[in-house]
Amino acid sequence: MNRRTIVIATRNKGKLRELRSILADAYDDILSLSDFDNIPDIEETGLSFRENALIKAKITSDFLGMDAIGDDSGLVVDALGGAPGIYSARYAGEGASDDDNNQKLLSELKGEKNREARFVCCIALVLVDGTREFFEGECGGQIIQKKKGENGFGYDPVFYVPQYGKTMAELGPDIKNKISHRAIASEKLLSYFSGLK
Repeated sequence: MNRRTIVIATRNKGKLRELRSILADAYDDILSLSDFDNIPDIEETGLSFRENALIKAKITSDFLGMDAIGDDSGLVVDALGGAPGIYSARYAGEGASDDDNNQKLLSELKGEKNREARFVCCIALVLVDGTREFFEGECGGQIIQKKKGENGFGYDPVFYVPQYGKTMAELGPDIKNKISHRAIASEKLLSYFSGLK
């Protein structure tokens, strides 16, 4: 595998920590938007995870002249018609905290019997040579009625994984980084690079 530097188009510390752990063996340096002073804010104007991931990766790659990864991910809840979906990070409004988003989700599902949900991730890879590739992953589970666990971020404390009998926030990074939507998408990315060597 070619050793290289890549920029992950995020300032989200939780997402960056996960991707750095998953991709550590593939790159010499894994940077983020926080490592640069002058990158403009990137507006997620796409209508799908794929479109938003590409927007992030392309703007970052074009601006820096470096290979970049854009990750767009979120929670899809069946009983809410797929919400919060691409609006997962700002479900309770712009600048909402993880707690705000979780409280809104639990409120929306109050009294609802169908708690089926899935985390979805799309990673867009944009290389300076013009290559564009997409890698997607999903992880199924259910939304429980109150938060459990101290690990992870986002909706992890309310997302129950039946095969482990725990929420994502109770599992810890070792297991989460093997079964999560982001881990699955990242494994596909790593497989793609393995095929290039």
